[in-house]
Amino acid sequence: METGTISRLLQPTKVPSSSFASFTSNSSICCSRTRLMPSFHSSHGGREMNSDEREITILSSELTLKKSSVVGGLSLHRPVHKRDVVGKTFCSVGLSTYPGSIVESSSQTAEEKIGVLLLNLGGPDTLHDVQPFLFNLFADPDIIRLPRLFRFLQRPLAQLISVLRAPKSKEGYAAIGGGSPLRKITDEQASVLKIALETKEVPANVYVAMRYWHPFTEEAVHQIKRDGITKLVVLPLYPQYSISTTGSSVRALQNIFKGDSYLSRLPVAVIESWYQRQGYIKSMANLIEQELHNFTKPEEVMIFFSAHGVPISYVENAGDPYRDQMEECIFLIMKELKAREINNDHTLAYQSRVGPVQWLKPYTDEVLVELGQKGVKSLLAVPVSFVSEHIETLEEIDMEYKELALESGIENWGRVPALNCTSSFITDLADAVIEALPSTMAMSTSTGTEEEVDNDPMQYFMKMLFGSLLAFVFLFSPKMVSAFKKNIL
Repeated sequence: METGTISRLLQPTKVPSSSFASFTSNSSICCSRTRLMPSFHSSHGGREMNSDEREITILSSELTLKKSSVVGGLSLHRPVHKRDVVGKTFCSVGLSTYPGSIVESSSQTAEEKIGVLLLNLGGPDTLHDVQPFLFNLFADPDIIRLPRLFRFLQRPLAQLISVLRAPKSKEGYAAIGGGSPLRKITDEQASVLKIALETKEVPANVYVAMRYWHPFTEEAVHQIKRDGITKLVVLPLYPQYSISTTGSSVRALQNIFKGDSYLSRLPVAVIESWYQRQGYIKSMANLIEQELHNFTKPEEVMIFFSAHGVPISYVENAGDPYRDQMEECIFLIMKELKAREINNDHTLAYQSRVGPVQWLKPYTDEVLVELGQKGVKSLLAVPVSFVSEHIETLEEIDMEYKELALESGIENWGRVPALNCTSSFITDLADAVIEALPSTMAMSTSTGTEEEVDNDPMQYFMKMLFGSLLAFVFLFSPKMVSAFKKNIL
């Protein structure tokens, strides 16, 4: 059995029409982009919502003519696409983190309690947490999508990968202080977002939910329910939508809501993506402009956008809009820079690929070598898909890619910091929340998946037997073990 077998096993299967990643087109008009204040009425005790209303309204930040589609019971509204860290302060606010990752507002009226749920990836707090964090990551079927026949191998495969990858990953986290700063930064973002909302006369409780580490989504939802929130805006901290980020986090949230009578009736709006928002674009342009001034000859600097990659099959087979949104995002940032008479050359590449399958190209490491060979001497790295500092900016970009760039002939290196708690960025997120409030609707009880149930015991037994035999060959073939270590680790 050759290496290609691993590729087929780890390659995402085509998502059916009822799942998150399949899109059919209908047009709809979203609310105009003006400041919208919530109407303060209780969401309970009123009329019973009909079946058409039992869905999540997922908003794009571009509030003009949209493409919409019904995906597994969800109404998705997206813009038409044109095609040493310990003790370091990342946010310029003197606020401490909050236990349980919740920022409470004490001034909400009795009639309505607004909640904002920030979604993020999560990261290990200590080196001891690295292996279980990796297990949670690879056990997610939106990260490694196995064929239906092999889905019972999801958790065993995740355990194997996490155990084998943990030593190398621990080295990376040790290099940035012994753990991820992501929770601390996200808590600080929640704090300043709460302040920004109160400044705009919209008091709200702000919660943090991490997909693969504490505080898990379940923990945040439990607190939301205990607090009696009556209207919720879900804000993924991913500017661009991807099946593996926003899609996975929303799916987890929906699975929690579907079995709870209170949560399934809670009006919810999910801001699907917000990479086109002017506040975000201008904030990114500001940071780039500031960093360019640190070079002796700013006009000669290559602006190098580095985004987190995804397997190419997610885009080509499963309909993930991530690549299109990323390219449009870069276009908008460069358009803003050109309006400021900054006309530097730029390029986009994708980092953090894992495994033997093809990921979005070009790859960051390969492009850095090519730029050095072409004579580029000054380069400014821009982590465009990350709004918080974490291991992929602090270790992968700041250490690995910087070293590679200097070895390849690039002499002057700079890196734009993540947005973190930049005031213009946080203010724009607050505006996005306010714009989403009027569109909250009850969440669908449908998961949007088409899981097949094996009612025939014999058929189920044969699948398990055949799958186990293939799994045995896959895991213990010398060629497979060698290929696995080479490509996964």
